[in-house]
Amino acid sequence: MSNKSKGAKKKQQSADPRQVVANNKKARHDYVIEDVLEAGIVLSGTEVKALRMGRASLAESYVTVDHDEVWLEHAHIPEYFQGTWNNHAPRRRRKLLLHRDEIDRLGVKSREKGKTIVPLRLYFLDGRAKLEIALAHGKKEFDKRQALREKQDLREAQRAMRRQELLG
Repeated sequence: MSNKSKGAKKKQQSADPRQVVANNKKARHDYVIEDVLEAGIVLSGTEVKALRMGRASLAESYVTVDHDEVWLEHAHIPEYFQGTWNNHAPRRRRKLLLHRDEIDRLGVKSREKGKTIVPLRLYFLDGRAKLEIALAHGKKEFDKRQALREKQDLREAQRAMRRQELLG
Protein backbone atom coordinates (compact mmCIF):
# COMPACT_ATOMS: atom_id res chain seq x y z
CA MET A 1 0.00 0.00 0.00
CA SER A 2 1.46 3.35 -1.00
CA ASN A 3 1.72 6.40 1.25
CA LYS A 4 -0.81 8.21 -0.88
CA SER A 5 -3.57 5.67 -0.24
CA LYS A 6 -2.78 5.58 3.50
CA GLY A 7 -3.20 9.34 3.68
CA ALA A 8 -6.46 9.21 1.75
CA LYS A 9 -7.81 6.49 4.03
CA LYS A 10 -6.84 8.49 7.13
CA LYS A 11 -8.56 11.57 5.74
CA GLN A 12 -11.78 9.62 5.12
CA GLN A 13 -11.81 8.25 8.66
CA SER A 14 -11.29 11.64 10.27
CA ALA A 15 -13.95 13.36 8.13
CA ASP A 16 -17.30 14.07 9.80
CA PRO A 17 -19.84 11.46 8.59
CA ARG A 18 -22.71 13.94 8.92
CA GLN A 19 -24.23 15.51 5.83
CA VAL A 20 -25.52 18.82 7.18
CA VAL A 21 -28.73 20.00 5.52
CA ALA A 22 -29.60 23.06 7.65
CA ASN A 23 -27.87 25.11 10.36
CA ASN A 24 -29.58 27.47 12.78
CA LYS A 25 -26.94 30.20 13.07
CA LYS A 26 -29.39 32.56 14.73
CA ALA A 27 -29.82 30.17 17.68
CA ARG A 28 -26.13 30.37 18.61
CA HIS A 29 -26.34 34.18 18.40
CA ASP A 30 -29.56 34.56 20.40
CA TYR A 31 -29.09 31.85 23.05
CA VAL A 32 -26.51 30.53 25.49
CA ILE A 33 -26.34 26.80 24.74
CA GLU A 34 -26.31 24.61 27.86
CA ASP A 35 -27.00 20.99 26.88
CA VAL A 36 -26.94 19.44 23.38
CA LEU A 37 -28.81 16.28 22.33
CA GLU A 38 -29.23 14.35 19.09
CA ALA A 39 -32.78 13.35 18.19
CA GLY A 40 -34.24 11.30 15.40
CA ILE A 41 -37.02 12.92 13.40
CA VAL A 42 -40.16 11.36 11.93
CA LEU A 43 -40.46 12.39 8.27
CA SER A 44 -42.58 11.45 5.28
CA GLY A 45 -40.99 10.23 2.04
CA THR A 46 -41.25 13.53 0.18
CA GLU A 47 -39.70 15.37 3.14
CA VAL A 48 -36.67 13.08 3.05
CA LYS A 49 -36.28 13.64 -0.70
CA ALA A 50 -36.51 17.42 -0.24
CA LEU A 51 -33.88 17.25 2.55
CA ARG A 52 -31.54 15.16 0.39
CA MET A 53 -31.67 18.02 -2.12
CA GLY A 54 -30.33 20.23 0.70
CA ARG A 55 -33.43 22.34 1.14
CA ALA A 56 -34.56 23.22 4.68
CA SER A 57 -34.66 26.10 7.13
CA LEU A 58 -34.56 26.05 10.93
CA ALA A 59 -34.52 29.84 11.30
CA GLU A 60 -37.88 30.35 13.04
CA SER A 61 -38.30 26.86 14.46
CA TYR A 62 -38.48 25.71 18.06
CA VAL A 63 -39.02 22.50 20.04
CA THR A 64 -41.87 21.77 22.45
CA VAL A 65 -42.52 18.98 24.95
CA ASP A 66 -46.20 18.02 24.82
CA HIS A 67 -47.77 15.05 26.68
CA ASP A 68 -44.46 13.16 26.99
CA GLU A 69 -43.63 13.69 23.31
CA VAL A 70 -41.16 16.11 21.75
CA TRP A 71 -42.18 18.09 18.66
CA LEU A 72 -40.34 20.30 16.16
CA GLU A 73 -42.50 23.31 15.31
CA HIS A 74 -42.29 25.75 12.36
CA ALA A 75 -39.30 24.13 10.64
CA HIS A 76 -39.55 24.77 6.90
CA ILE A 77 -38.95 21.82 4.58
CA PRO A 78 -40.19 22.94 1.16
CA GLU A 79 -42.38 20.69 -0.93
CA TYR A 80 -40.60 18.16 -3.10
CA PHE A 81 -40.98 19.56 -6.59
CA GLN A 82 -41.44 16.12 -8.18
CA GLY A 83 -44.00 15.11 -5.55
CA THR A 84 -47.61 14.47 -6.42
CA TRP A 85 -50.88 15.16 -4.62
CA ASN A 86 -49.50 13.42 -1.51
CA ASN A 87 -46.77 16.03 -0.96
CA HIS A 88 -46.18 17.19 2.62
CA ALA A 89 -47.09 20.54 4.21
CA PRO A 90 -43.90 22.67 4.42
CA ARG A 91 -44.31 23.84 8.04
CA ARG A 92 -46.05 20.87 9.63
CA ARG A 93 -45.38 19.70 13.17
CA ARG A 94 -42.78 16.90 13.25
CA LYS A 95 -42.26 14.38 16.02
CA LEU A 96 -38.76 13.93 17.47
CA LEU A 97 -37.47 10.60 18.73
CA LEU A 98 -35.67 10.59 22.10
CA HIS A 99 -35.29 8.20 25.02
CA ARG A 100 -37.87 8.52 27.81
CA ASP A 101 -35.34 9.84 30.37
CA GLU A 102 -34.16 12.50 27.90
CA ILE A 103 -37.75 13.59 27.27
CA ASP A 104 -38.45 13.79 31.00
CA ARG A 105 -35.27 15.77 31.67
CA LEU A 106 -35.99 18.19 28.81
CA GLY A 107 -39.58 18.64 29.97
CA VAL A 108 -38.54 19.54 33.51
CA LYS A 109 -35.70 21.86 32.48
CA SER A 110 -37.68 23.64 29.74
CA ARG A 111 -40.33 24.62 32.30
CA GLU A 112 -37.72 26.56 34.30
CA LYS A 113 -37.84 30.31 33.88
CA GLY A 114 -36.02 31.55 30.78
CA LYS A 115 -35.17 28.09 29.41
CA THR A 116 -36.16 26.87 25.97
CA ILE A 117 -35.29 24.08 23.55
CA VAL A 118 -33.89 25.20 20.18
CA PRO A 119 -32.91 23.19 17.10
CA LEU A 120 -29.29 23.72 16.02
CA ARG A 121 -28.62 21.47 13.01
CA LEU A 122 -30.48 19.10 10.73
CA TYR A 123 -28.32 16.43 9.11
CA PHE A 124 -28.12 12.89 7.80
CA LEU A 125 -26.10 10.34 9.75
CA ASP A 126 -25.82 6.84 8.26
CA GLY A 127 -28.78 7.54 6.00
CA ARG A 128 -31.09 8.70 8.80
CA ALA A 129 -32.27 12.26 9.40
CA LYS A 130 -31.14 13.60 12.78
CA LEU A 131 -31.76 16.90 14.54
CA GLU A 132 -29.34 18.41 17.02
CA ILE A 133 -31.33 20.19 19.72
CA ALA A 134 -30.13 22.21 22.68
CA LEU A 135 -31.46 23.35 26.01
CA ALA A 136 -30.71 27.06 26.10
CA HIS A 137 -31.55 30.38 27.69
CA GLY A 138 -31.75 33.73 25.91
CA LYS A 139 -28.88 36.18 25.78
CA LYS A 140 -29.37 39.77 26.81
CA GLU A 141 -28.84 42.47 24.18
CA PHE A 142 -25.49 43.57 25.63
CA ASP A 143 -24.23 39.95 25.58
CA LYS A 144 -25.01 39.75 21.86
CA ARG A 145 -23.19 43.02 21.18
CA GLN A 146 -20.18 41.87 23.20
CA ALA A 147 -20.02 38.56 21.30
CA LEU A 148 -20.13 40.40 17.97
CA ARG A 149 -17.41 42.79 19.17
CA GLU A 150 -15.17 39.89 20.24
CA LYS A 151 -15.66 38.17 16.89
CA GLN A 152 -14.79 41.39 15.04
CA ASP A 153 -11.68 41.97 17.21
CA LEU A 154 -10.47 38.44 16.53
CA ARG A 155 -10.98 38.91 12.79
CA GLU A 156 -9.04 42.21 12.83
CA ALA A 157 -6.18 40.61 14.80
CA GLN A 158 -5.96 37.76 12.28
CA ARG A 159 -5.95 40.27 9.42
CA ALA A 160 -3.12 42.24 11.07
CA MET A 161 -1.10 39.04 11.62
CA ARG A 162 -1.56 38.05 7.97
CA ARG A 163 -0.46 41.51 6.83
CA GLN A 164 2.60 41.28 9.11
CA GLU A 165 3.55 37.89 7.60
CA LEU A 166 3.28 39.27 4.07
CA LEU A 167 5.39 42.33 4.85
CA GLY A 168 7.88 40.59 7.15
